[in-house]
Amino acid sequence: MAVVSSITRMGTIEPWDLQVGRGQISMHQYVFQFGQAATVTTNQSVWATTGVYAFPASATVMKISSGSANDTSAGSGARTVRIVGLDANYNVISEVVALNGQTAVNTVNSYLRINDFYVLTAGSGNTAAGIIYAGTGTVTTGVPATIYSLMPVAYNAQTQAIYTVPVGYTAYVSSYTFSSNNATANTICSGFLYVYLYGNNFPTIEASARFNGGNTFDRHFDYPLAFAEKTDLDMHVSSSNSGQMTGEMHILLIKNDSQG
Repeated sequence: MAVVSSITRMGTIEPWDLQVGRGQISMHQYVFQFGQAATVTTNQSVWATTGVYAFPASATVMKISSGSANDTSAGSGARTVRIVGLDANYNVISEVVALNGQTAVNTVNSYLRINDFYVLTAGSGNTAAGIIYAGTGTVTTGVPATIYSLMPVAYNAQTQAIYTVPVGYTAYVSSYTFSSNNATANTICSGFLYVYLYGNNFPTIEASARFNGGNTFDRHFDYPLAFAEKTDLDMHVSSSNSGQMTGEMHILLIKNDSQG
């Protein structure tokens, strides 16, 4: 049977961004990083819990667990998840983990960073039954003492606008968006793109946003912001009234030229 494909499969006239999305441009990869914070007041990272995100100090085995006993290899909830991150040398690593409800399952790999975390297969419920975590330390009713990633119920994927550039690549941020669902009068919201350069324990703020609650702020850069390998990107938000806020980044990841 003949392969069904568009007439422009080889990318001769299709838009360049579509060619990247289809994997036709070698050494280029599109990354979309989305996060949601439920009850924002003071400055915090855009992720599904409170506070400023703390990156692991060293590569470590992650404990994968759920707040629900139904998220298990034979349960009605999530059965397996995929974790994607970076090893001690910032190389991309990933694996599939079979869940065991509230009992933690150790990863095979040691992760210095987690860039993606999502449900791969599920039972009859077709979704995770509880919050699924990746973390370290003592696990109590499915919740690890230190959380590095989590999937809110029904999302089936992590919701954190946090990303680390793999070794051998440069990340180009072409745009970002912040939004708030808080329509309380006179609510002022702020968003920031925090950047941790490799070797620094302190961030720099590369871009910011200020807007009224209940609205969205979009910024598109005429010239994308370039970030070198091993750089940590962490979107932050704050609000004068408690409410839900989101953040997202559009990233083009380009492999660096080989140095001969």
